[in-house]
Amino acid sequence: MSRLSILFLLVSLLLFFVHGEAASIPKGTFKQTCGYEVCPVADPNKLNIHLVPHSHDDVGWLKTVDQYYFGSRPSIQKAGVQYILDSVIQALLVDPERRFIYVETSFLWKWWLRQSEKVKQDVRNLINEGRLEIIGGGWSMNDEAVTHYHSLVDQYTWGFRRLNDTFGSCARPHIGWQIDPFGHSREQASLFAQLGFDGMFFGRLDYQDKEQRQRDKTMEFVWKGSQSLGSRANLFTVVLYNNYMAPAGFCYDVLCNDEPINDDPESPDYNVANKVEQLVNYANRQASSYKTNNVILTMGEDFTYQQAEMWYTNLDKLIRYTREKKGSEVNIFYSTPSCYLKAVHEAGMQWSTKEDDFFPYASDPHSFWTGYFSSRPTIKFYERMGNNLLQISKQLSALTLLQGHEKQLEHFREAMGIMQHHDAVTGTEKQLVAYDYARILYDGMQQGLSIISDAISEWKTGGYVKEDMHACLELNISSCSYTEDQDSVLTIYNPLSQKVLTPVRVPVQTGSYNVVDLTDGSEITSHLVPIPTAVSEIPGRQSNAIYELLFMPTLPPLGYKSFKVTKKSEVIDQFAATAFSIGNEFYDVSIDALGHVVVEWKKENMSLTQSFHYYEGMQGNNFVYTNRSSGAYIFRPKGPTAKNFIKPGSYKIYKGLLVEEIHQYVNDWISQVIRVYKGKEYVEFDWLVGPIPVQDKISKEVVTRYSSNLNSTGEFYTDSNGREMLKRKRNYRPTWKLDLKEEISGNYYPVTSKISLKDEENLLKLSVLTDRAQGGTSLKDGEIEMMLHRRLLRDDAFGVGEALNETAFGQGLVVRGTHYIIGGNTENLDDIATKEKTLALETLLRPLMLITPVNTSSLVTDNVTMQNTGLAKRLPPNVHILTLEPWKDDTILLRLEHIFELGETVSYSKPVEINIQDLFSTFTIVSVKEVTLGANQWFNEMNRLKWEIDSNDVPEDEERFSSPVEMKDGAINVSLTPMEIRTFILQIVQSNV
Repeated sequence: MSRLSILFLLVSLLLFFVHGEAASIPKGTFKQTCGYEVCPVADPNKLNIHLVPHSHDDVGWLKTVDQYYFGSRPSIQKAGVQYILDSVIQALLVDPERRFIYVETSFLWKWWLRQSEKVKQDVRNLINEGRLEIIGGGWSMNDEAVTHYHSLVDQYTWGFRRLNDTFGSCARPHIGWQIDPFGHSREQASLFAQLGFDGMFFGRLDYQDKEQRQRDKTMEFVWKGSQSLGSRANLFTVVLYNNYMAPAGFCYDVLCNDEPINDDPESPDYNVANKVEQLVNYANRQASSYKTNNVILTMGEDFTYQQAEMWYTNLDKLIRYTREKKGSEVNIFYSTPSCYLKAVHEAGMQWSTKEDDFFPYASDPHSFWTGYFSSRPTIKFYERMGNNLLQISKQLSALTLLQGHEKQLEHFREAMGIMQHHDAVTGTEKQLVAYDYARILYDGMQQGLSIISDAISEWKTGGYVKEDMHACLELNISSCSYTEDQDSVLTIYNPLSQKVLTPVRVPVQTGSYNVVDLTDGSEITSHLVPIPTAVSEIPGRQSNAIYELLFMPTLPPLGYKSFKVTKKSEVIDQFAATAFSIGNEFYDVSIDALGHVVVEWKKENMSLTQSFHYYEGMQGNNFVYTNRSSGAYIFRPKGPTAKNFIKPGSYKIYKGLLVEEIHQYVNDWISQVIRVYKGKEYVEFDWLVGPIPVQDKISKEVVTRYSSNLNSTGEFYTDSNGREMLKRKRNYRPTWKLDLKEEISGNYYPVTSKISLKDEENLLKLSVLTDRAQGGTSLKDGEIEMMLHRRLLRDDAFGVGEALNETAFGQGLVVRGTHYIIGGNTENLDDIATKEKTLALETLLRPLMLITPVNTSSLVTDNVTMQNTGLAKRLPPNVHILTLEPWKDDTILLRLEHIFELGETVSYSKPVEINIQDLFSTFTIVSVKEVTLGANQWFNEMNRLKWEIDSNDVPEDEERFSSPVEMKDGAINVSLTPMEIRTFILQIVQSNV
């Protein structure tokens, strides 16, 4: 073995022991000179022009993911990602001064798998030398309005995992690059900070906000990402000057029409001097909006660099001739966002701050990008179902130490990563792409169900018997072929960290049934409820079920329980159908003379009225922004008010031992079921909308309103990606004086999981929780409005190129969903906050029902365990297991989160400490190492850039850090502060259970 080989081996071993599971060593090289140390040196006495070559590659939009990668369907869009990466790598090898950044790990990974070892080594070298820099690093560039933080954490973790395992620490992203999402959330900034990022760049913000920031030179600032986490959630943020495009006249791509640099002095088209002057003038104009002597020019656009040498040849010339210009006052060079950030940081300035977010986003006075908060509601729900199943797949893989399913889990993770893309879950893609996203997610979910079935079967039987277990993915339309005509064993898994008492609904045919708890053989209370006629007539529903069998089991945390459902006779349950209202211990619910639902609280002076309405969508020609249409992105209602439904409709009432329901028929295309459960302190509105009629050639956007007696004084609250709540004020923005031309759409905000009103004077609160992301607002005091479904006949001319006119089975799309109404007195903060938080978690992570036909069940086997839990002890009520999944090298990835905000409650918004050593029942934790949120760096090695805040700003709170993990005396103690997420890699041994 040569001396060089021995040296390489020693370095590799040293780095392995230093970095362990959180880092990997790239093959074939040990030269790593990446990061800030390889950045070009900025000149303090000149304007530094950072040229950043990049390509924005959508993971699906006008074409499918595969069509974009391979370059097929060029008639739709000339875009092929494989050619971009091929071309860029070759161009970078020509000249060591050239740089490039790449963002979407999903495309990079797809390309990497198809490369020769020679190309792979070239890419490793480019990354290790800092010439090819990975920015962002998530599986896709995610949306920020309608995504849930649970899925965002996952998609970054998986992107980082691929990068880390393949390229090592030089591919570790430390810059956020959110250049195309349509508005930006505060939680995104908080997550980036927790991922260890030094800053983020984005392109889109409200046109009025941008104009003021340019005037005030506040295009760069410190974003305070969390009121609970303090300065550790702060993130330096850069608003790009020209979105993410090259300056006008400087696009040198096969897709562009700009003139190249002609440097032949004898040519009549010689343009060097003119081009240099244009660029310098542009850079100076841009510099006038920023505080330092650095400007970043984003040299790229959508799917550019398919012939990268076109770009680099012209940029090389531009750099050369700008440098050669006599008396030049600029310093121009290839750069990256990281190097730009380093230069700005070295300027040593103080920065203004921001505490709110960037919603809603308007690109002009009549174009509010608030329609996509609700576009394609079925895809939004499907994505939420996917997250539910993914978490269960990962939990059960870890709890049962399941082997042989790693590829299936990877497939599911990647499908969910694609769904977070800013043209996927948003509903802003072409219809053909929406179908493909559904196909990808369906395939992933099938992989997950295979994992779940095998894991539960192994857990139940100890591996002695393979049970035939099935899941029903059509329970949202009250359909399940496995339960409708046969006796069955139901094994129900609860993915939450706390036990739950939850309604379970099983589609069945006529008859009478009993439900037996198989843990002790006792019969538990159950009864039938009719499936509404409107549900049974949903286009495409193929089911003989006409009832749902309802029972309410208590399920163990991270565990399952089994029940046997047996048909007794042909006698159906009797229903009380002569009453005029329904109710339980907490509410009375009735229908008034106008056909509106009235909810009255029994213990509080609270009431609300629920009603349906629709806006007519504007159908302009889009030639000027004053004639903008409502479309997939844009919500622009025609007229100042929504339309009412004139007829009161009809309704029926059904009462059982566990639930009371009103089945309300509003018209031919709107109906709902209102439910109150015994012992449950919420009202459930199960709405059904569609097919929305468009024979009258009118676009329609359907909303529901909850009009209460609360005095909310123009304010309301919406969640940020399912996590912290933000205050909204009608017709107002916190950071600039708003001139509002669209008072309805301009007051709409994304509601990922919850929207609330507060009546401070009377100490009352009302919240609506959703089963998917939707747009919501409060246009009047005491009122919450939620958009349910949209069917539009015109495109809004922002690129998608077709109207949002979804159909299925030859008709307009039918959508079914649920709102949960909860509220009460805020004098006892602990009580109402805990109930809301519990309901939100139960809505996000629902129990999964697995069905085994009785004739194939392992009931006769002695080794079957009818109940199990993955937890050996109870967790405190303010602690939730966010992530439990198999990692690598037989380790487990664990995330614990504190679910309450600072000051949200009296008792639970406090630090909490738990001993996790014996937390789990199926394995014992031997050792723990803490990593950053994305699990790609040891936590104690994170060293983010520090930014000085303007002295005129509110003084910074002290950082609220938790204590390091403490391991002694057989305990592994972990502390959590409000809203904190801590991530650990666990070494484990299997427990003898």
